[in-house]
Amino acid sequence: MFTTRPTLQGTFGMASTTHWLASQSAMAVLEEGGNAYDAAVAAGFVLHVVEPHLNGPAGEVPILLAPAGGPVEVLCGQGPAPAGASVAHYTALGLDLVPGTGPLAAAVPGAFDAWMLLLRDHGTKSLAEVLRYAIGYAEHGHPAVGGIGRTVETVRELFATEWTSSAELYLPGGRPVAPGRLLKNPPLAATWRRLIAEAQAAATGREAQIDAARRVWREGFIGEALADFAARPAMDTSGERHAGALTGDDLAAFSATYEAPVTYDWHGWTVAKAGGWSQGPAFLQQLALLPPELPVHGSPEYVHLLIEGGKLAMADREAWYGDAGDGGAAAVPLGALLGADYNAARRALIGEHASYELRPGRPDGRTPRLSKHATAVASGADGPFATGVSGGGAGEPTVGSAVLQQAAPEVDRNGATRGDTCHIDVVDRWGNLVSATPSGGWLQSNPVVPALGFPLGTRLQMAWLEEGLPNTLTPGRRPRTTLSPSLALRDGVPVMAFGTPGGDQQDQWQLHFFLAVALRARVRGGLDLQGAIDAPNWHHDSFPGSFFPRRMRPGSVTVESRIGTPVIDELRRRDHLVTVGDAWSEGRLCAVARDPETGVLASAANPRGMQGYAVGR
Repeated sequence: MFTTRPTLQGTFGMASTTHWLASQSAMAVLEEGGNAYDAAVAAGFVLHVVEPHLNGPAGEVPILLAPAGGPVEVLCGQGPAPAGASVAHYTALGLDLVPGTGPLAAAVPGAFDAWMLLLRDHGTKSLAEVLRYAIGYAEHGHPAVGGIGRTVETVRELFATEWTSSAELYLPGGRPVAPGRLLKNPPLAATWRRLIAEAQAAATGREAQIDAARRVWREGFIGEALADFAARPAMDTSGERHAGALTGDDLAAFSATYEAPVTYDWHGWTVAKAGGWSQGPAFLQQLALLPPELPVHGSPEYVHLLIEGGKLAMADREAWYGDAGDGGAAAVPLGALLGADYNAARRALIGEHASYELRPGRPDGRTPRLSKHATAVASGADGPFATGVSGGGAGEPTVGSAVLQQAAPEVDRNGATRGDTCHIDVVDRWGNLVSATPSGGWLQSNPVVPALGFPLGTRLQMAWLEEGLPNTLTPGRRPRTTLSPSLALRDGVPVMAFGTPGGDQQDQWQLHFFLAVALRARVRGGLDLQGAIDAPNWHHDSFPGSFFPRRMRPGSVTVESRIGTPVIDELRRRDHLVTVGDAWSEGRLCAVARDPETGVLASAANPRGMQGYAVGR
């Protein structure tokens, strides 16, 4: 089939990320003898620099890794709610939802520590060796992609009048950087240089220096600056200035953690995802909801089936997913949610026409409980819970229009800026695989900490301000995240790492990609990664969004125009509310693979957005 690019093949190493500079930095590490984990860490820190509107050092990152000959693991870089981030604290401020921007939305940053653990436990390179690429781009500049300037333009007045530390960095001369012009971040480069110097002064040896860097982040000059800035009131999407709940004690207490993945077996494949604190199991539920025989790939019947199955899985996400803490009665019932009998009963709910309902199930006979907000938006209630589109065509989360209205009254009252996410996949010649989805800490999420060159994140906006829910805002527990990297095994052997940005849409687009890989023809003896990425994609918004203002659009489906008139017409006949998007507008997938029989490696990247690239040899 025709593809925009070839699926790359080789035997040395492959990397695919959402920005060409990160991909090539990962490849440079492989060329210097590093392994997949060294390469992924280097790429992750480069993405902080070159895609600052999509991720940052104080954001979060779940990582799936498959060491050659070892078990698949999840490395959780999702920080919890601070000790002072209780429902009572936020509702006492008159809030119904956690704001979409500002210090109140900041969880304990998790990305940095997760990258450090990956490097210490599985890498071979020193901290200085993997950070030198990010330092170089921050210090000497990188040609800015168009999304940076477009994002800054949407918050120009906010930066100029409220978040002035952000204006100093991202409004040079009072204007957003133009595409292709060099953008520098000297404070970030200085932060990493000081971090390396202090770590080297504190310890000898690779692992010890990495642990020393972790302590500097938590309790040294970085932790002190983050805690100080979190305590300063800043304008947020509520239209008010609030200080955050994050403290130095919260930073000092955090460590990224390893855990076992959740898996599901399907037709000889095993897909591994992060647990119920992420939306990852929704991918597995969508597989479990598929009938034994599927309609023809890409047909109207096929698309309808996947849309309706996705609605059921996302309704279960809304009712059951969250950080279960110590387990017990609050534990996410993943065994039941992925069970054959449960999903057979759920599958029977899929009819010939589109459902407009939010229909969570009853795993193990338990009664689902939805938040008041979710119930209201599902019914189309007016007021603050009004139904609306939860995301743009690419599925990016809304960062918030209220703050724009407050800071810039001339901005359209429906104006909003959006944050998104990045992705990294790497495979090396030894057979190590890694998939990571960094996000949060966007330049538009919080004011830049001037001494550090980056802002705090906003992941707490995913938790509810209502007691007794799986995803209730709870001190010490992780807000349920949309971030959802993937690893796939064939006959028990890891063969493919993949993922995408896109907020709530990640596990819709990834399912479509995976099925295209699993069901369609191979190329040159290997998996057709590029063909599966290039295939027309779609998403629905028939569930409450995870990002402020947490709206939904029952019955909606957004499709790429390339999907074709016959499919569009048939979906509309089945009562789907179809929005036809641009031809290349859905998803930003990356993927790498390894054939365990031949050792041949493969890689592909998404042409949408014009910046994702795969490299390798």
